[in-house]
Amino acid sequence: MDIEAFYEQNEARRESTEYEFGDEWTDASGNSYTLSWVEATGELYLMIEPDTTVSEDIFGDFYVEEEPVEGLTVVVIGTIPTLGAVEDRLEGWEDAIDHPGSLDWLYERLSTSQR
Repeated sequence: MDIEAFYEQNEARRESTEYEFGDEWTDASGNSYTLSWVEATGELYLMIEPDTTVSEDIFGDFYVEEEPVEGLTVVVIGTIPTLGAVEDRLEGWEDAIDHPGSLDWLYERLSTSQR
């Protein structure tokens, strides 16, 4: 679902504090994701942005074209009740995120921590 639909489904999400756990998670194809946790709902979600266009103007300045909200896709991948529990489950994410296909590490970490 797009990010706006995500917030519309539950207004508590919109009002809540969110914590980001990196914006460079990658899948096997090299797509980049942002991982966030919503305090009010305990939802851990991934957001993928469509390919962004970087342009250069005649003065040599670079700018990123605005992305439409509809292009920001959200997938809830779990529910974890507290920030402390999220931090425990994601211990080591700062190192893992730098590796290609880092989503595999994330999914493995989430599945083994629930056993």
